[in-house]
Amino acid sequence: MSAQVLSGEQVSAFEQDGYLFVKDLYNAEEIELLHKISKADSHLVSDSINRLDSKAGNTKLTLRNDLSDDIYSAFARGARMVGAMEQILGGEVYHYHHKMTIKEPFVGGAWEWHQDYGYWYNNGCLFPYMASCMIAVDKATKENGCLQVLRGSHHMGRIEHGLSGEQTGADMERVEKAMERLELVYCEMEPGTALFFHSNLLHRSNQNRSPDPRWALILCYNAARNDPYKKHGHPNYSFLERWPDLKIKEIGLRDTAIKI
Repeated sequence: MSAQVLSGEQVSAFEQDGYLFVKDLYNAEEIELLHKISKADSHLVSDSINRLDSKAGNTKLTLRNDLSDDIYSAFARGARMVGAMEQILGGEVYHYHHKMTIKEPFVGGAWEWHQDYGYWYNNGCLFPYMASCMIAVDKATKENGCLQVLRGSHHMGRIEHGLSGEQTGADMERVEKAMERLELVYCEMEPGTALFFHSNLLHRSNQNRSPDPRWALILCYNAARNDPYKKHGHPNYSFLERWPDLKIKEIGLRDTAIKI
């Protein structure tokens, strides 16, 4: 286990609510470098996956299973992030994948209600010892389709999922009953804010009908002790080499000098 990044109170809040906001986990320079590089990265758009929501809105994301010598990997390997994830998941973690969600002005589609473990379960992961962290690249607001979560819904365990549009969505009968009992939270975030959330937390987002983009980097981790029992599209366990957080600035300055 690494040095503590989160307080005991923060870890307890995550366990109770299924999510945790950490304001300014990344400073203005780090997030500005991520913003500049990602917005200039043509591969994020050309390699993106498109999925229609239930109202035919187009959702877009770019997913990577591998880590390399780029700024996204510097965030994923960073001691700050890995240390926090180890506290949340109670032991060694490894990189499961990372993705950039891209909601462009006026056209960015919705994400239907779902749990990440709703489909990661089918990848051979026996336990929901998995979590993600969303890092706001742009400001996230209700108007541009910020994430919504049901506080404490991870305590329900995994629920059934099926197709909703071209997406995998949770059983809406159970979601609707959960909404009668649990608080709906709009996760409005400033750039640099991090939102940690449990793999069984129900979450969704609206379409972006505003003039403002909403991009977010999502880093996904699995506990080492939860190594999938079968091969799938996402990786099995491998040791995660941890980088000092200064690598974000080092790689960011290198790549902005080359590309910007």
